[in-house]
Amino acid sequence: MLIKRMTVQLSGGLQARHTALFAREACSFQSDIFITKYGKCVSGKSIMKVMALAVKKGDEITLLTNGVDEHAAARTLEEFLLTKHR
Repeated sequence: MLIKRMTVQLSGGLQARHTALFAREACSFQSDIFITKYGKCVSGKSIMKVMALAVKKGDEITLLTNGVDEHAAARTLEEFLLTKHR
């Protein structure tokens, strides 16, 4: 299991379009993927659950990946969340 804490730099945070892109990217990996914000942990593969976290630019989150491709998943999703513009 990989655990990465980060500050979201994605312009606009995880609004509808970005959440859909994030979940689609997360679903491309076999690993389990979770996002935690303020103690609430949700599946990164669920658009509705990720949207419910209301992640904004500047929010601190924890990204958890667990499985056979956890390193690739963590690297890809971290890059997504730290990119300022999409």
